[in-house]
Amino acid sequence: MTLSSVPNLVYRQFHALVSTTGGMGRLLIRFFEELFLPPFPFRLTAQQIYRMGVESLGLVCITALATGSVMALQFGFGLAKFGGTLYVPKLSSLAILREMGPVFTSLLVAGRIGSGMASEIASMKVTQQVDAIRALGTSPIQQIVIPRVIACCLALPMLTLIADYICLYGAMVVANNEFGIGNDFFITKTLETINLTDLLTGMAKTGVFALFISIAACWRGLNTEGGTQGVGATTTWVVVTSSIFIMISDFFLTKLFILTVYPTQ
Repeated sequence: MTLSSVPNLVYRQFHALVSTTGGMGRLLIRFFEELFLPPFPFRLTAQQIYRMGVESLGLVCITALATGSVMALQFGFGLAKFGGTLYVPKLSSLAILREMGPVFTSLLVAGRIGSGMASEIASMKVTQQVDAIRALGTSPIQQIVIPRVIACCLALPMLTLIADYICLYGAMVVANNEFGIGNDFFITKTLETINLTDLLTGMAKTGVFALFISIAACWRGLNTEGGTQGVGATTTWVVVTSSIFIMISDFFLTKLFILTVYPTQ
Protein backbone atom coordinates (compact mmCIF):
# COMPACT_ATOMS: atom_id res chain seq x y z
CA MET A 1 0.00 0.00 0.00
CA THR A 2 1.32 3.42 -0.95
CA LEU A 3 0.54 6.78 0.61
CA SER A 4 -1.40 7.79 -2.48
CA SER A 5 -3.81 4.88 -2.00
CA VAL A 6 -4.64 5.79 1.61
CA PRO A 7 -7.29 8.42 0.74
CA ASN A 8 -9.02 5.97 -1.60
CA LEU A 9 -9.01 3.30 1.09
CA VAL A 10 -10.45 5.72 3.64
CA TYR A 11 -13.12 6.80 1.17
CA ARG A 12 -14.11 3.22 0.41
CA GLN A 13 -14.33 2.35 4.09
CA PHE A 14 -16.40 5.45 4.82
CA HIS A 15 -18.67 4.75 1.84
CA ALA A 16 -19.18 1.16 3.00
CA LEU A 17 -20.03 2.35 6.51
CA VAL A 18 -22.57 4.87 5.25
CA SER A 19 -24.11 2.33 2.85
CA THR A 20 -24.37 -0.28 5.58
CA THR A 21 -25.92 2.13 8.06
CA GLY A 22 -28.37 3.44 5.49
CA GLY A 23 -29.32 -0.04 4.32
CA MET A 24 -29.95 -1.31 7.83
CA GLY A 25 -31.91 1.84 8.61
CA ARG A 26 -34.16 1.35 5.58
CA LEU A 27 -34.71 -2.28 6.52
CA LEU A 28 -35.64 -1.25 10.06
CA ILE A 29 -38.15 1.27 8.71
CA ARG A 30 -39.72 -1.35 6.45
CA PHE A 31 -39.85 -3.73 9.41
CA PHE A 32 -41.97 -1.29 11.41
CA GLU A 33 -44.08 -0.42 8.38
CA GLU A 34 -45.07 -4.05 7.73
CA LEU A 35 -45.07 -5.25 11.35
CA PHE A 36 -48.78 -4.62 11.85
CA LEU A 37 -49.94 -5.57 8.36
CA PRO A 38 -52.02 -8.78 8.28
CA PRO A 39 -51.46 -11.62 8.32
CA PHE A 40 -48.91 -11.79 11.13
CA PRO A 41 -46.54 -14.80 10.75
CA PHE A 42 -47.28 -16.43 14.13
CA ARG A 43 -46.12 -19.91 13.10
CA LEU A 44 -42.82 -18.72 11.66
CA THR A 45 -42.20 -16.52 14.71
CA ALA A 46 -42.87 -19.43 17.09
CA GLN A 47 -40.44 -21.60 15.15
CA GLN A 48 -37.75 -18.94 15.37
CA ILE A 49 -38.32 -18.44 19.10
CA TYR A 50 -37.82 -22.16 19.64
CA ARG A 51 -34.66 -22.21 17.53
CA MET A 52 -33.17 -19.11 19.11
CA GLY A 53 -34.33 -19.61 22.68
CA VAL A 54 -34.81 -23.26 23.54
CA GLU A 55 -31.97 -24.61 21.41
CA SER A 56 -29.55 -22.02 22.85
CA LEU A 57 -30.50 -22.68 26.46
CA GLY A 58 -27.85 -25.34 27.16
CA LEU A 59 -24.99 -23.25 25.80
CA VAL A 60 -26.13 -20.19 27.74
CA CYS A 61 -26.46 -22.13 31.02
CA ILE A 62 -22.99 -23.68 30.77
CA THR A 63 -21.37 -20.36 29.92
CA ALA A 64 -23.27 -18.52 32.64
CA LEU A 65 -22.29 -21.06 35.29
CA ALA A 66 -18.63 -20.79 34.36
CA THR A 67 -18.79 -16.99 34.23
CA GLY A 68 -20.36 -16.65 37.66
CA SER A 69 -17.90 -19.09 39.18
CA VAL A 70 -14.87 -17.31 37.73
CA MET A 71 -16.11 -13.90 38.81
CA ALA A 72 -16.63 -15.01 42.40
CA LEU A 73 -13.21 -16.64 42.41
CA GLN A 74 -11.48 -13.53 41.09
CA PHE A 75 -13.34 -11.15 43.38
CA GLY A 76 -12.77 -13.42 46.37
CA PHE A 77 -9.01 -13.80 46.00
CA GLY A 78 -8.63 -10.13 45.13
CA LEU A 79 -10.58 -8.93 48.15
CA ALA A 80 -9.01 -11.49 50.49
CA LYS A 81 -5.78 -9.45 50.44
CA PHE A 82 -7.67 -6.63 52.14
CA GLY A 83 -9.97 -8.75 54.29
CA GLY A 84 -12.98 -7.91 52.14
CA THR A 85 -14.25 -11.31 51.05
CA LEU A 86 -17.65 -10.48 52.58
CA TYR A 87 -18.17 -8.04 49.70
CA VAL A 88 -18.07 -10.83 47.11
CA PRO A 89 -21.89 -11.17 46.99
CA LYS A 90 -22.37 -7.43 46.45
CA LEU A 91 -19.78 -7.07 43.70
CA SER A 92 -20.71 -10.30 41.94
CA SER A 93 -24.44 -9.59 41.87
CA LEU A 94 -24.04 -6.05 40.53
CA ALA A 95 -21.50 -7.07 37.88
CA ILE A 96 -23.63 -9.99 36.74
CA LEU A 97 -26.96 -8.16 36.45
CA ARG A 98 -25.61 -4.95 34.96
CA GLU A 99 -22.83 -6.20 32.69
CA MET A 100 -21.68 -9.81 32.52
CA GLY A 101 -25.06 -11.46 32.09
CA PRO A 102 -26.33 -9.22 29.26
CA VAL A 103 -23.01 -8.86 27.44
CA PHE A 104 -21.85 -12.48 27.55
CA THR A 105 -25.29 -13.81 26.60
CA SER A 106 -25.54 -11.35 23.70
CA LEU A 107 -22.09 -12.32 22.42
CA LEU A 108 -23.11 -15.98 22.48
CA VAL A 109 -26.32 -15.17 20.65
CA ALA A 110 -24.41 -13.13 18.08
CA GLY A 111 -22.11 -16.08 17.48
CA ARG A 112 -24.74 -18.78 17.33
CA ILE A 113 -28.04 -17.18 16.32
CA GLY A 114 -26.70 -14.23 14.33
CA SER A 115 -24.49 -16.43 12.19
CA GLY A 116 -27.29 -18.95 11.75
CA MET A 117 -29.77 -16.31 10.62
CA ALA A 118 -27.27 -14.72 8.26
CA SER A 119 -26.21 -18.00 6.61
CA GLU A 120 -29.82 -19.18 6.23
CA ILE A 121 -31.03 -15.95 4.65
CA ALA A 122 -27.91 -15.66 2.50
CA SER A 123 -28.45 -19.20 1.21
CA MET A 124 -32.04 -18.29 0.36
CA LYS A 125 -30.79 -15.23 -1.50
CA VAL A 126 -28.13 -16.94 -3.60
CA THR A 127 -30.50 -19.82 -4.47
CA GLN A 128 -33.17 -17.28 -5.54
CA GLN A 129 -35.68 -18.35 -2.90
CA VAL A 130 -36.14 -14.71 -1.91
CA ASP A 131 -37.02 -13.89 -5.53
CA ALA A 132 -39.51 -16.75 -5.51
CA ILE A 133 -41.19 -15.31 -2.43
CA ARG A 134 -41.56 -11.97 -4.21
CA ALA A 135 -42.87 -13.74 -7.35
CA LEU A 136 -45.62 -15.36 -5.27
CA GLY A 137 -46.77 -11.92 -4.17
CA THR A 138 -45.50 -12.29 -0.59
CA SER A 139 -43.29 -9.77 1.15
CA PRO A 140 -39.85 -11.09 2.19
CA ILE A 141 -40.06 -8.70 5.14
CA GLN A 142 -43.07 -10.52 6.56
CA GLN A 143 -41.80 -14.00 5.79
CA ILE A 144 -38.12 -13.57 6.64
CA VAL A 145 -37.36 -10.43 8.61
CA ILE A 146 -40.31 -9.97 10.99
CA PRO A 147 -40.28 -13.52 12.48
CA ARG A 148 -36.54 -13.41 13.13
CA VAL A 149 -36.42 -9.89 14.58
CA ILE A 150 -39.40 -10.49 16.89
CA ALA A 151 -38.05 -13.87 17.98
CA CYS A 152 -34.58 -12.49 18.70
CA CYS A 153 -35.98 -9.53 20.68
CA LEU A 154 -38.05 -11.94 22.79
CA ALA A 155 -35.59 -14.80 23.16
CA LEU A 156 -32.45 -12.83 24.07
CA PRO A 157 -33.90 -11.05 27.15
CA MET A 158 -35.32 -14.35 28.40
CA LEU A 159 -31.98 -16.08 27.90
CA THR A 160 -30.30 -13.21 29.75
CA LEU A 161 -32.70 -13.59 32.67
CA ILE A 162 -31.86 -17.27 32.94
CA ALA A 163 -28.15 -16.55 32.53
CA ASP A 164 -28.29 -14.03 35.40
CA TYR A 165 -29.78 -16.63 37.71
CA ILE A 166 -27.27 -19.31 36.72
CA CYS A 167 -24.39 -16.83 37.09
CA LEU A 168 -25.50 -15.92 40.60
CA TYR A 169 -25.87 -19.59 41.50
CA GLY A 170 -22.33 -20.35 40.28
CA ALA A 171 -20.96 -17.38 42.22
CA MET A 172 -22.78 -18.52 45.37
CA VAL A 173 -21.41 -22.07 45.13
CA VAL A 174 -17.83 -20.84 44.67
CA ALA A 175 -18.16 -18.29 47.45
CA ASN A 176 -19.38 -21.02 49.79
CA ASN A 177 -16.77 -23.63 48.89
CA GLU A 178 -13.72 -21.38 48.48
CA PHE A 179 -14.27 -18.58 50.98
CA GLY A 180 -16.69 -20.00 53.51
CA ILE A 181 -19.47 -17.54 52.69
CA GLY A 182 -22.76 -19.18 53.63
CA ASN A 183 -25.53 -19.47 51.07
CA ASP A 184 -28.00 -17.63 53.30
CA PHE A 185 -25.55 -14.76 53.76
CA PHE A 186 -24.84 -14.64 50.00
CA ILE A 187 -28.55 -14.50 49.14
CA THR A 188 -29.28 -11.87 51.79
CA LYS A 189 -26.48 -9.58 50.69
CA THR A 190 -27.40 -10.05 47.04
CA LEU A 191 -31.02 -9.07 47.67
CA GLU A 192 -29.87 -6.06 49.70
CA THR A 193 -27.59 -4.90 46.89
CA ILE A 194 -29.56 -5.39 43.69
CA ASN A 195 -32.98 -4.05 42.82
CA LEU A 196 -35.40 -4.06 39.93
CA THR A 197 -33.55 -1.20 38.21
CA ASP A 198 -30.38 -3.26 37.93
CA LEU A 199 -32.31 -6.09 36.32
CA LEU A 200 -34.27 -3.85 33.94
CA THR A 201 -31.21 -1.94 32.73
CA GLY A 202 -29.51 -5.21 31.87
CA MET A 203 -32.61 -6.40 30.04
CA ALA A 204 -32.83 -3.09 28.18
CA LYS A 205 -29.29 -3.60 26.92
CA THR A 206 -30.19 -7.01 25.54
CA GLY A 207 -33.16 -5.49 23.72
CA VAL A 208 -30.85 -3.09 21.89
CA PHE A 209 -28.34 -5.85 21.17
CA ALA A 210 -31.05 -8.22 19.89
CA LEU A 211 -32.48 -5.62 17.53
CA PHE A 212 -29.08 -4.91 16.02
CA ILE A 213 -28.07 -8.57 15.71
CA SER A 214 -31.30 -9.54 13.94
CA ILE A 215 -31.47 -6.50 11.66
CA ALA A 216 -27.78 -6.84 10.73
CA ALA A 217 -28.18 -10.55 9.96
CA CYS A 218 -31.32 -10.01 7.88
CA TRP A 219 -29.92 -7.04 5.95
CA ARG A 220 -26.61 -8.69 5.16
CA GLY A 221 -28.30 -11.95 4.24
CA LEU A 222 -30.74 -10.28 1.87
CA ASN A 223 -27.85 -8.46 0.16
CA THR A 224 -25.52 -11.43 -0.20
CA GLU A 225 -23.88 -12.01 -3.55
CA GLY A 226 -21.21 -14.37 -4.85
CA GLY A 227 -22.63 -17.84 -4.22
CA THR A 228 -21.24 -20.00 -1.42
CA GLN A 229 -18.28 -17.71 -0.86
CA GLY A 230 -20.70 -14.86 -0.32
CA VAL A 231 -22.58 -16.91 2.28
CA GLY A 232 -19.37 -17.48 4.23
CA ALA A 233 -18.41 -13.82 4.04
CA THR A 234 -21.87 -12.81 5.23
CA THR A 235 -21.70 -15.10 8.25
CA THR A 236 -18.29 -13.78 9.26
CA TRP A 237 -19.37 -10.17 8.78
CA VAL A 238 -22.46 -10.54 10.96
CA VAL A 239 -20.59 -12.17 13.85
CA VAL A 240 -17.74 -9.64 13.81
CA THR A 241 -19.96 -6.59 13.35
CA SER A 242 -22.46 -7.66 16.01
CA SER A 243 -19.70 -8.38 18.53
CA ILE A 244 -18.09 -5.00 17.95
CA PHE A 245 -21.45 -3.25 18.25
CA ILE A 246 -22.25 -5.04 21.50
CA MET A 247 -18.98 -4.04 23.13
CA ILE A 248 -19.06 -0.42 21.97
CA SER A 249 -22.75 0.21 22.60
CA ASP A 250 -22.47 -1.39 26.03
CA PHE A 251 -20.16 1.43 27.09
CA PHE A 252 -22.54 4.15 25.91
CA LEU A 253 -25.61 2.43 27.36
CA THR A 254 -23.84 2.01 30.70
CA LYS A 255 -22.86 5.67 30.65
CA LEU A 256 -26.44 6.63 29.86
CA PHE A 257 -27.82 4.56 32.73
CA ILE A 258 -25.24 5.99 35.14
CA LEU A 259 -26.32 9.52 34.24
CA THR A 260 -30.07 8.90 34.20
CA VAL A 261 -30.97 5.88 36.33
CA TYR A 262 -28.38 4.86 38.89
CA PRO A 263 -28.00 8.26 40.65
CA THR A 264 -31.67 8.12 41.65
CA GLN A 265 -31.16 4.95 43.66
